[in-house]
Amino acid sequence: MASSSSSSALLRRRTYPNFCAFAPLRPTRQPAASTSRAPVAPPPDHHQDAAAAAGHDPSPEEEERADVAAGALRVGIVGFGNFGQFIARGIQRRGHAVPATSRSDYFGYCARRGIRFFATADALCDAGPDVLLLCSSILSTEAVVRAVPFHKLRPDAIVADVLSVKQFPRNLLLEILPPGFGIVCTHPMFGPESGKHGWSGLPFVYDKVRVAQEGNQATKCEQFLSIFEEEGCRMVEMSCAEHDRYAAGSQFITHTIGRILAQLNLKSTPINTKGYETLLKLTENTVSDSFDLYYGLFMYNINATEQMENLEKAFQKVKEMLYGRLHNVLRKQIVERVPIP
Repeated sequence: MASSSSSSALLRRRTYPNFCAFAPLRPTRQPAASTSRAPVAPPPDHHQDAAAAAGHDPSPEEEERADVAAGALRVGIVGFGNFGQFIARGIQRRGHAVPATSRSDYFGYCARRGIRFFATADALCDAGPDVLLLCSSILSTEAVVRAVPFHKLRPDAIVADVLSVKQFPRNLLLEILPPGFGIVCTHPMFGPESGKHGWSGLPFVYDKVRVAQEGNQATKCEQFLSIFEEEGCRMVEMSCAEHDRYAAGSQFITHTIGRILAQLNLKSTPINTKGYETLLKLTENTVSDSFDLYYGLFMYNINATEQMENLEKAFQKVKEMLYGRLHNVLRKQIVERVPIP
């Protein structure tokens, strides 16, 4: 029976990634598939062996403690809606613990997935996460940040965000956080739909706004960013200001065009061209997001107003080109009596 119990314990024992050596992150690097490391077994955990031998499945709390003991991170997520859950799945795939909190009740969802759910941000901070990841909406971010008791976090903790704008959270966190805490602003430029088949090749933008050059905080930062690199993301390091300039010319314009097309109430026809199908898909994708998200892209990116004005000028220019040519044709016919073939 002793041999049987020992075999059962070995079968139940979980495995974890090896975090002893991380490949250095390089801007715009495309990680090869071979860079992902297979998980290796941690040192024997006699408490877990005993629980397994007794036929006891470890609780989420016990699993989280085992993760941390093996050198994994606790990545606490504030705002556990659709996007927070999506990011949590990738973090868990790399063997890290994901405690979470949210305004809505996700106790049942988390219990089924080995996630510790806390009713309040106070309780989450008391649990001592290594990284606090803000996954709230743009419009609610300031209220959420001001309600977090950051003084309860460890001195070497890192606070990160995943907002679609970057200068706003950067300045907000620098204003509110105590000086010692690390700040990393990130933007996974994909979501539950575009990333449902994996994150390989998808861009992940980040800016180490305030991170210690060495020590535990520096190690945690590299470990946190390596989650996305090992998932196959194309890591792009750039300043928050540079990100917002690019995003206003790409993400905001895309959403604006989609919203304008939605106002035209475009319908599929029996003679759709490929280009028209693309417009229909663009409309569908943009209006599926909340208007609050779109409004946040406008309100919290200082470059968005300029892009809106540029878009209006471009439309006016196209109208002038069309009507200008039409005016010339009509004038020749009516005034100059020139026949137009």
